[in-house]
This record gives sequence, structure tokens and C-alpha cells, in this order.
Amino acid sequence: MYLIEIQNGKSFRANAGETLLSAALRANVSLAYSCRSGRCSTCKCKVLNGQTKASHDELGLSQQDRDEGWVLSCVREPLTDVTMNADDLGDLDLPEPRTLACRIHSLQLLTPDVMKVVLRLPSKSDFRFHAGQYIEVMGEGGVRRSYSIANAMTDTQQLELHIRHVLGGVMSHFWFEKATQNDLLRLNGPLGTFVVRQVTGNDLVFLATGTGIAPVKAMLESLHMRMAEHMPRSVTVYWGGRVASDLYWQPPPEYAWVQFKPVLSRDPAFAGRQGYVQQAFLSEHSDLAHTVVYACGSPEMIAAAKQALQSAGLPDNSFYADAFVSSGVE
Repeated sequence: MYLIEIQNGKSFRANAGETLLSAALRANVSLAYSCRSGRCSTCKCKVLNGQTKASHDELGLSQQDRDEGWVLSCVREPLTDVTMNADDLGDLDLPEPRTLACRIHSLQLLTPDVMKVVLRLPSKSDFRFHAGQYIEVMGEGGVRRSYSIANAMTDTQQLELHIRHVLGGVMSHFWFEKATQNDLLRLNGPLGTFVVRQVTGNDLVFLATGTGIAPVKAMLESLHMRMAEHMPRSVTVYWGGRVASDLYWQPPPEYAWVQFKPVLSRDPAFAGRQGYVQQAFLSEHSDLAHTVVYACGSPEMIAAAKQALQSAGLPDNSFYADAFVSSGVE
């Protein structure tokens, strides 16, 4: 067993063959993470002392990241005691993930390739989560796929998912061709650390593409329940799609406090904002000193947005992201 220390003084023990992230979560030390498979870069950190090895390829790292000594804690196993520079989430209380049975409550086609699925949990399950977290749904043959929860927590014990069709995907075939109301499934969660933290008095900006709007919708619902004194100074949502038909949701009328700004990249007839969400945001905002950004969508969008925004003056600790990465298998 190895001693793992992070820079704020917290420490925990890791077993041989156990990843740094898994050991931290087991010890109730909250490190930032998302995919848990080395494909995004949410859990990126540096090993300051000690040796580790990668149990899987760290696809979420660029060559520059590797050259600079960055690693991904979700696939790194210690070989010695380790000191690392990791993103500790402090006092954030993350609910313990659980595996539960659930049933399909409803299915609704939002666009030709996006399905809204509502799952119903047992009434006494008391499933708790933070807006922005995700679950894994388990299909036939042990197939698992991750989906962001698209609603805030209520006492209904229902979870809304926005599921995009993937050509040839096993779970896509299930959702779009086979799934019916009351089908029995299992889920594991909640997972992830993409949750709204301290934003009181700041300008809160969401950048989303495609079904990346799902956790943003959940976060807006959660913010709507807050007391006025705990609200951000402003809330703006930039949601990107290719054409107008991709944009299947908008805030309800009672969310008048949200500035909602659709952005299209492949629709020259669109009279609104054209291009990419980060470009649209930067064209309208120059002073980023009191801005906090939450980005959700493709890894390419997130990488481009982070680089552009930080180059424009966004503080390093004011950008949070959740990359929607492919499972890598059908």
C-alpha cells in the first residue's frame, strides 16, 4: 500500500494496482474527474514526487501535456509513495455512487437523432445527486454507457437523459429501436464532479454543444431553486449546434434571469450568432476577471474554448468542463 499526498496537505492510501483516482474516492478525497477511462482530461494532474504507471492509454493528453509531465489520475497506478498536484474539490460533498434498478418512464424523440429518456427509480431509493453529474446505464451483455442527468434533484425519483443516436452503437440501437415504457434497467451513479461551485456575485457562463445542454439544463433548474443572495451576478448560456433543428430546448419563461444565446456553425440562413460558442462568447465579453465558465460538449470544443478564454484573461481556476467522449466501442 502506498501513501498518496496532494498539495493541500490531504493524504490517502492506494493499493497496488489501484488508480490514484479510485483510491482518492475510496478515502472520500474529492478529486475532479469525468470519464474515468483516460479519454478526457478532467482529472489531469502532475506527479511531483514518486513513480506511477498508466494502466490504459491516456488519450485525453496532448503531446505537449505529456512533455510537460501531466498524467491522468483515473488510469495512473502508483509504484511508490506519491506526491501530486491535483485538483481537490475541498468541502464538496459527493454522494456515494450506487447501483440501482430503474424503469423507463417515458421516451420522446426531440430531434431525429436525440431521444429524451426519463427513468423512474423505486420510490424508496432516495437517489441523491448534484446537478451536472452523470450516471452509467447498464444494458444487455454488460454494456455500459454514460449519460448526464438533465434535471435537478426533486422528490419524484425521476432522471431525465438526452441521448444522441450513434450509428452502429449497441445502446443507440436499444434506445431508438427496442426500448419501451416500463423496461427494466440498472444504473450506477451519481458520478462526476461537473457541478456548480462558488459562483455568488460572479458572471456565470455556460458553453454547450449538442446534448451537452443536458447538464446545463440541470444546473439552471438547480440555480432556480436558490435564494437570491446566493445567485450569480448574471447567467448566460451559449448553446451551439450545426443547424436550427439541432436546438431542441430553450429555458422556460420563468427563467427570465437567463440570457440564452443559440449559436449555429453550418446554417448560413440563421439570423443569429454564427460560428462556435467560444467565439460568440468572446465577441461579446472582454472583461473576464469575474467570470466563471462551465463548458460541456465535445473534447475539441472544450480544448479550443479553454485555450481561447484563458488567452483572453479568464483566470485558471474559473474554467470547468465535462467532455462528452465516445465509448470507443460499438
